[in-house]
Amino acid sequence: MDTETRRPDEEIPFFNPLPTAERPLAGLTVLVVEDSRFASEALRLMCLRSGARIRRADCLASAHRHLNTYRPSVAIVDLGLPDGSGLSLIDEMHGSNPRVPVLLATSGAERNAAAKAALNAGADGFLPKPMDSLTFFQTEILRHLPDHMQPSGPRSMDTLVIYPDRLALREDFIHALDLLDQDPLPTDYLQRFLMGIARSATDTGLLETARALPARLTHADRANLRTLLADRVAGMEAV
Repeated sequence: MDTETRRPDEEIPFFNPLPTAERPLAGLTVLVVEDSRFASEALRLMCLRSGARIRRADCLASAHRHLNTYRPSVAIVDLGLPDGSGLSLIDEMHGSNPRVPVLLATSGAERNAAAKAALNAGADGFLPKPMDSLTFFQTEILRHLPDHMQPSGPRSMDTLVIYPDRLALREDFIHALDLLDQDPLPTDYLQRFLMGIARSATDTGLLETARALPARLTHADRANLRTLLADRVAGMEAV
């Protein structure tokens, strides 16, 4: 039936793809609440390979705007966000009715402590950074899906390792440099953000530096950190 003959009150059919062995998450919508562009790009590629649609929010306020519009099939929430803790959003979403079918947390903080805090807040599972294993990503979502949303038949176990675009990592470094120029300096958030991108990029030097940041950064601390980040940006420009 074309648009000329369709009745005004007749709904246009919505096509919802069915999962397959190669695309086991087809038909699902994944809301990613993540402030890191690099980590978000990894999740975008995993969703793309798995057949899922992805929507991204980079803070709690943006996540609430998404949730006021639709209910995702899966939510993946970073614990360290610029306007608050992802734990509060997980607790809120866990208590909502209807609840999001699959609620997962992610973090670049120490794995055991972060996972325990997320599960206590109501998360179904935890995705540690770096997120690069497609098989683990798919398995963690599928094992928490309700029975009626489970794909039928066997699933292809894809051993692909995901490598996000390094330009997204460069954007994260630039964002961290911008944070260093803020007054007052959001030290707690900056530390969590740096640990997250360090784990996502397997940058051991940055991770050690982020862990050792004092509660109050002196002028020298800021200068040293600014040099470290600027060197990484410059190195990426030279490649």
